[in-house]
Amino acid sequence: MTVIGVVGLGTMGLGIAQAYAAAGHKVMATDGHAPARETALARMHKGLARRVAAGKLLSDVMTATLARMHVVDGLAGLQHCDLVIEAIAENLEAKQALFAELEALTGKDTVLATNTSALSVTRMAQGLARPERLLGLHFFNPAPVMKLVELITRHDNAPDAIALARRVTEAAGKTVIECTDRPGFIVNRCARPFYGEALAMLEEGRSALEIDAAMLSAGYRLGPFSLIDLIGADINLAATKGVFDGMGGHPRYHMFHSLVSQVDSGDLGVKTGQGFLTGVSITPAPNDDIVRRIEATLANEAASLLDEGGVEPESIDLALRLGLNYPRGPFESARKWGFVAIREELTRLRAHAPKHLEGRYDISPSLATMA
Repeated sequence: MTVIGVVGLGTMGLGIAQAYAAAGHKVMATDGHAPARETALARMHKGLARRVAAGKLLSDVMTATLARMHVVDGLAGLQHCDLVIEAIAENLEAKQALFAELEALTGKDTVLATNTSALSVTRMAQGLARPERLLGLHFFNPAPVMKLVELITRHDNAPDAIALARRVTEAAGKTVIECTDRPGFIVNRCARPFYGEALAMLEEGRSALEIDAAMLSAGYRLGPFSLIDLIGADINLAATKGVFDGMGGHPRYHMFHSLVSQVDSGDLGVKTGQGFLTGVSITPAPNDDIVRRIEATLANEAASLLDEGGVEPESIDLALRLGLNYPRGPFESARKWGFVAIREELTRLRAHAPKHLEGRYDISPSLATMA
């Protein structure tokens, strides 16, 4: 049995622990905040009990899952783990300090993993005695339900560390897609135009309601503004800034004023009760102009990731479908419109863009040759 350690017992960390415990692994978990430790088992029981009551889980399976979950007081309780995953706050220095402690406590073959959604795994590994044992395992919320896990690897990772992380995560029922360490990985990088192009249209005079209604009509479960409200405008802005900084300030990741001002106002969406469309009922309404524009920029962003190497078009499409519940991946959408039409749309957008955003619509080399 592979013993899994989890550091951080918030919603994400507890969900990760549950996913591995449900797959039959012994899980040792801790949190620096005592109340999080003290309530962890009760919170997990509550979530599992709801599934039992709904007829989606057998009672004895719930009991067995909970029996594999062990909450310990500190990091010393993780010393015999084969794989330790951190799910603490998104702070690079805090994560670096944690991994230094874990490395000193655990065995030389222990694999360390970060659940970061945006920070550099390479920078986290700096200063470690065994940097080849550190990689990324990016789960999506809610972790027990969402199928996708991005496995973030670096050129110097030990092959056996990658193999163990993949094996136990796939055994937990996840679809593992490997990608190299780069800003936003696959999903958070390729999803930026879904929000960004909607914000561009908002600033040009279209309404958030009109844009979301068009995307719902095209098969998306949520439009971009409803999704920003759900995630939190502050979280969305932080993710965009992370990619913007990591990609050298490229205009494809421009931080639009309408999002910045929304964060400054404190109207962050569902968690504050007020956002772009919080509480608004949206009826799907077809609008090819809106959908084609957003899907053209999604395809262009995905193609820019292809240009960097290390990932295939099919993996990008699958990651966006599984990680964000998109009805189609960006290349599937581009094929639906036709690659010529997608390139024509990007050319049109560039011709009408303000000077500082022209580069946003430059056609990526991979997209330029697709047919």
